[in-house]
Amino acid sequence: MSPSAPPLPIPNSQKRTREYLFPQEVSAMIQAAKRIGRHGLRDSILILMAYRHGLRVSELISLQWEQIDFTNATIHINRLKHGVSSIHPLRGIELRALRQLQRQYPHSSYLFVSEHKTVIAAATARGIIERAGKEANLPFSVHPHMLRHSCGFYLASHGYDTRVIQAYLGHKNIQHTVRYTEISPKRFQGFWMD
Repeated sequence: MSPSAPPLPIPNSQKRTREYLFPQEVSAMIQAAKRIGRHGLRDSILILMAYRHGLRVSELISLQWEQIDFTNATIHINRLKHGVSSIHPLRGIELRALRQLQRQYPHSSYLFVSEHKTVIAAATARGIIERAGKEANLPFSVHPHMLRHSCGFYLASHGYDTRVIQAYLGHKNIQHTVRYTEISPKRFQGFWMD
């Protein structure tokens, strides 16, 4: 008897109608993360940072305190997957949250650590994000890369230049960035004047 083939994965297009979140959905996830689990502060900041900086899950979990410059309010984003690294500004909400997180885990070199004081695993980050989406009552399942897409969509829908978005997200090839401007409603602004 031959073993049966494993079931084929369901394409994302059959799981959800879009691969990005609206800002209010991300805010709902951040608030939900604060309420669930013992690590609400850590989990909410994890979602905030992934969204605000368009981080891949591997980039997110590898963030270290030495990448944060509190004095100049910046963060060095070390892009993986052959991406282009850059320095991003940090806004007040992020700075306050990061200081609070650092006080909670004062002896860790990583931002996001487990109860054992080791860097959290990618699967743990995925679980945090998925759980926050469910707790926020989003109508579809959420995965970490949706936060990266949400960042790109947010920037495009606010009229930022494609090349600036490309640099912010660390894309080497602009074709990866164009997808955000293609779905931006900004392109169609003023089509109807009534």
